[in-house]
Amino acid sequence: MLRFFKDWSSQRSGWLILLFSAIGLELTALYFQYGMELQPCVMCIYERVAVLGIAFAGLIGSIAPQSLIIRLIALALGLFSAIKGLVIAYTHVDLQMNPAPWKSCPIIPEFPQTLPLHEWFPFMFKPTGLCSEISWQWLGLTMVQWLVVAFSIYSLVLIIVLISQVKKSAVKNRDIFH
Repeated sequence: MLRFFKDWSSQRSGWLILLFSAIGLELTALYFQYGMELQPCVMCIYERVAVLGIAFAGLIGSIAPQSLIIRLIALALGLFSAIKGLVIAYTHVDLQMNPAPWKSCPIIPEFPQTLPLHEWFPFMFKPTGLCSEISWQWLGLTMVQWLVVAFSIYSLVLIIVLISQVKKSAVKNRDIFH
């Protein structure tokens, strides 16, 4: 199994799958916001940033998948983003499932001053909703619970790919007496 994941990480197609799956999640979020008119909250915006980190990891990995250094950089970014997204989504689920006046999220995102995404790209990063509001469900799970599933899958796969990087490549036939 580790050989499969190492071989997969050494090919551009594996990284493109990561990139396009994250882009698919971002497009879905924008459809929910503009097509279904669901308002994203601050936690939703942070989750979008985490998904963008995963997309950038896929982009970086697809540049030179044969290079171990590039793969490790992409894995570090992807794994950091997936785990950070999982933590944010888990906190967001807690805000939705256990609403209380003392547990709330801020109204304005707390991005670094040098990277005010909500000002640069307000169509994508400006929050307008409440964190405790549940406005969509599918198969009994809220949107945020589905994000917990997605970030868990990303984290698990990226951890396996990271572990697979120490797996030695297949030794080619060295029979000198054919």
